[in-house]
Amino acid sequence: MFDSRISRRNFLQQTGIWAAAAAAGTFPSFARAAREKELNIYCWEGYNSDDVLDPFRREFAATVRAEGLTSDPDAVNRLRAGETKVWDLINVNNPWAREMMYPEGLIKPISRERFEPYFAKMMPQFSPPYRWAMDKGGKDLLGMVQRFGPFSFVVNTDKISRATAEDQGFKLFLDPAMKGKYGILTYDNWNIYHMSVAADVHPFKKHTKEEIAKFGKTARQIFNGAKNLTDDLVQMNLALINGEIDAYFTGGTYTASPARLDGATKVRGITPKTGPMDGKGGIVWIELTSVVNNPDPSPLAEEFLAYVQRPDVSKKVAFAEGTYNPVTQMGNADVLNQFSAEELDAIQWDTLEEEMANSVDYDINPDYSEMYDLYSAAKREREG
Repeated sequence: MFDSRISRRNFLQQTGIWAAAAAAGTFPSFARAAREKELNIYCWEGYNSDDVLDPFRREFAATVRAEGLTSDPDAVNRLRAGETKVWDLINVNNPWAREMMYPEGLIKPISRERFEPYFAKMMPQFSPPYRWAMDKGGKDLLGMVQRFGPFSFVVNTDKISRATAEDQGFKLFLDPAMKGKYGILTYDNWNIYHMSVAADVHPFKKHTKEEIAKFGKTARQIFNGAKNLTDDLVQMNLALINGEIDAYFTGGTYTASPARLDGATKVRGITPKTGPMDGKGGIVWIELTSVVNNPDPSPLAEEFLAYVQRPDVSKKVAFAEGTYNPVTQMGNADVLNQFSAEELDAIQWDTLEEEMANSVDYDINPDYSEMYDLYSAAKREREG
């Protein structure tokens, strides 16, 4: 029914070979060869799909290698460890380029003259100059945005109505009546953000000791009330469909879309109507693909950024195998018209504008390490 190998936040087995090679200065031969016809991409799954890459390989007679990443912070750390010599493009969520990678010299700007016209064709929320694609001074363009989506939690609407879930928000998981009726999709960084929201704590601001303590208490309560924990979105969707649970904590369009496209439209991502983030209750992620500051750069890096803006390729990126997401290019009728009614329903296109309006953008938590320690302790207590 679903591809259990694919999960945006599944933490895959990591060999450490790239970091070791970076430290030793012994990169694989492809990283040292002539670069004119080679391109190396470090990305969330989707851009490494052969449906996306094979036409580019043929058109540019190029050797393209892509590795899927599993964590934005880990990806940034690999560039810091020396892998700027390996990769030509990096695809991560929105704050990392502006806040860390560009100030640290890990990525380089792209031509505003060439690429800003693409932004003008995107959905209105991404019109140029789009904040997350620009440096802090508003001068340099740091990459191209494409996939995005609201990410909060998921319910079975046969058990919990959309209206009820949106009104209660994350407080749903603190209701004693929900104990044993929900699962936790263990995407750790997102769990921490969402448990903050459940505790009425803004996850993207500096926190007081009282707020951190409140977060820790809420994390324990949510973990202890869960029926099941898994990092497999397929398993979680099946539990929801089969009636084992009524909802799961951490999820959204990204995780619900495979089940919905398969006909289980009772599986629905929910964005709370209100919350502690300047009155908003949801969070939306936006991917940004940037050119790595490789000392031996590939001229194909910017060609790929332009290639994935094409209407047919934008659709392939949106519906790469495993999970399905809206793309910013859907503001262009030539892109939007490529989606069937069933595909639009799978990504909850009918409520996307409203959900975006009720969300803040994914950002960096300044107290993540301290909260992670409390979160991990709560998780260990639950697993027990």
